[in-house]
Amino acid sequence: MVGLNNLKPKPGSYRKKKRLGTGQGSGHGQTSTRGQKGQNSTSGGSKPDGFEGGQIPLLRRIPKSGFNNARFRTEYQWVNVSSLEKYFKAGEEVSPEAFVKARLVKRPELIKVLGDGELKKALTVKAHAFSASAKEKIEKAGGKAELIAKPAAAAKPAPAKKAPKTDKK
Repeated sequence: MVGLNNLKPKPGSYRKKKRLGTGQGSGHGQTSTRGQKGQNSTSGGSKPDGFEGGQIPLLRRIPKSGFNNARFRTEYQWVNVSSLEKYFKAGEEVSPEAFVKARLVKRPELIKVLGDGELKKALTVKAHAFSASAKEKIEKAGGKAELIAKPAAAAKPAPAKKAPKTDKK
């Protein structure tokens, strides 16, 4: 019979915490499983991530100055021509919402169609960008590749102007 006195979790569902420093008989006493000597035998003995034995670590050796354009690049979600062949019927108009509905992309913003694969159906494809080969394959199959205007980026507020310096004499 089940009672509060004999309730137990499922076997294997949890493991008791290793109790250190609990005396010689426990097997976890004296040095508490850390060994006799050495850097890691006492508290504060570990080395920081990236430590290279006193050599200047890689993160400090590589140059950090200069400009990187990564913050300003336009990132597209992409769809291949082979996916158009697989997920859409001939004569269909394929919009960003249709890409989302077919689960080819997660969001309907900034979609680029790439030219990997073959297309044998005439489709009207609307996207924000097309690779040259994708556009060629869509038009060769008798369809249309229509560009959609990219959504306007959120305007960044202009930096606050500093007050002009006044000479106090």
